[in-house]
Amino acid sequence: MAAIELKGVTKHFGETVVIPGLDLEVQDGEFMVFVGPSGCGKSTMLRMIAGLETLSQGDICIGGQNVSDKGPSERGAAMVFQSYALYPHMTVAENMGFGLRMSGTSKADTAKLVQETAERLQLTPLLQRYPKQLSGGQRQRVAIGRAIVRRPQVFLFDEPLSNLDASLRVQMRIELAKLHADLKTTMIYVTHDQTEAMTLGNRIAVFNQGRIEQVGAPMDLYRQPSNKFVAEFLGSPKMNMLPYRWDRDERQPMVGAYKWRLGEEASTAFHSNLPNGSHLGIRPEFIDLGVEGQGIPGVIEFLENLGDVMVVYARVDGLTEPVRIKVRPDALHANIGQTVGLVPDASRTLIFRSDGQRIS
Repeated sequence: MAAIELKGVTKHFGETVVIPGLDLEVQDGEFMVFVGPSGCGKSTMLRMIAGLETLSQGDICIGGQNVSDKGPSERGAAMVFQSYALYPHMTVAENMGFGLRMSGTSKADTAKLVQETAERLQLTPLLQRYPKQLSGGQRQRVAIGRAIVRRPQVFLFDEPLSNLDASLRVQMRIELAKLHADLKTTMIYVTHDQTEAMTLGNRIAVFNQGRIEQVGAPMDLYRQPSNKFVAEFLGSPKMNMLPYRWDRDERQPMVGAYKWRLGEEASTAFHSNLPNGSHLGIRPEFIDLGVEGQGIPGVIEFLENLGDVMVVYARVDGLTEPVRIKVRPDALHANIGQTVGLVPDASRTLIFRSDGQRIS
């Protein structure tokens, strides 16, 4: 069993509070992703789990045992770093077996474990090469292999793919997902890349200024974010956050300079919460483009062609940010400078209060 439990974990650097008291349970065999912007405390939290940073307060339990006062080698955890951290004077085989040799494992057992792990990661032809003879993706696989041979209870990944190019990151994400399915070992993965978080994690913990804003399955967080921070952090392009005023007379929200006349698809609960909110949140894929006179008028100011999808940026009078709309390239029949109608799907729209919390 290798469940991880964080109880009131706090970290101070001098008078600066980096983690102000954090509670979290990571289930046995789970792939948990810590995601958040740079400086939010996610890597510090990972290093505390690994034993590379001391706790200021609280407890960390791995496999039911309190490891708060134990050293890194006593925690049953293996960490993979962003920088690979391979020894340049050692071959791939020597790098992978180094930790085993240091722990007193025999040469025969070390060689067997290295060979088995190399076959799993398709590194067998590279075992006698040196790091300088490897590509970035191969080096990262060696770093992962060095962690696997130790047969740890827990794998800890600290932004391991951030040094790779885009296509290689996709390939390595697939390999990591397969590796987790194969090993069924508890894994915690730190990243600032929300795409990695959405594609890899069984669950995601969204960090912000040392606190966890929300924990849940990727699509639960995407569809039902608890607040504006989570809503805008997950998704590319990010969710439209439209400020509005409530027109009490006509019982309609004023978005910018225009009334958004809600159709019958809006639920009764949605209608009842509108007077208490300040922002409407809607994903770019849930806004349709109509002709001028339909919905909210907007002027197209930029078109971002991503190949399989076109992102339309439309300026609406009274709003400081353009509204983002996702459409198929073959479905777009307007150009920059044209006025179009923005027709949001009310059934897919969320309401947020002025303090950022979602109310509907």
